[in-house]
Amino acid sequence: MALQSLSRPAAIIFDFDGVLADSELPANHALAESLTAIGLPTSFEDSIRDYYGHNWQETERRIAARLGGPLPVDFRDTHRTRARAHFAKGFAPVPGATAFLDRSCDLPRAVASSSNPDYIRWALARFELSHHFGDHVFSADGMERGKPHPDIYLKAAHGLGVAAPDCMAIEDSPTGAMAAVAAGMHVIGLCAAGHITDRAAHADALRAVGVHRIAFGFEEIALL
Repeated sequence: MALQSLSRPAAIIFDFDGVLADSELPANHALAESLTAIGLPTSFEDSIRDYYGHNWQETERRIAARLGGPLPVDFRDTHRTRARAHFAKGFAPVPGATAFLDRSCDLPRAVASSSNPDYIRWALARFELSHHFGDHVFSADGMERGKPHPDIYLKAAHGLGVAAPDCMAIEDSPTGAMAAVAAGMHVIGLCAAGHITDRAAHADALRAVGVHRIAFGFEEIALL
């Protein structure tokens, strides 16, 4: 069933992991393994709970707090190698994402993600979705204030030349949803990716941070 009708947005801003890329499973399995390897036993569930939706700078701060000191100097490079191995086993767009992008091709759109921009562009190319975004791929990696702060969403709206309140944002994580809400956007909480096993509970968590609508699939997002 479609969501209640929304006013047609001037632009759509997408989170990447968990919205366009069904990547949170391999990403968080890799992070759990990387943390366990440096003496911080971590499960997939722990990784989702503690790091989901944050940029690398905030993730590093949280890991360092657990360690009681700085991370090993090669940690990020070692982790990237491990993550690439997980992604090489296969991952795909979130179901319905490609068709949704095709349907809404007349609307300006951007990616606003916590992930590394090289990874985002690699994955978009892998999925044959790069043409939907062009240069409008914005990453909070390297930003001092990542999600849940609104900075990355405001940057994406500015890059599109659209006022933030005229944008619709699609997010899967409560952390990311908080950022989009704080930016003043109309926020859809999407519960469609493979890492979301209890969709009702996940929807409740998204509602708790102020999303305007919940969708359990792209087919439920109504654009007028």
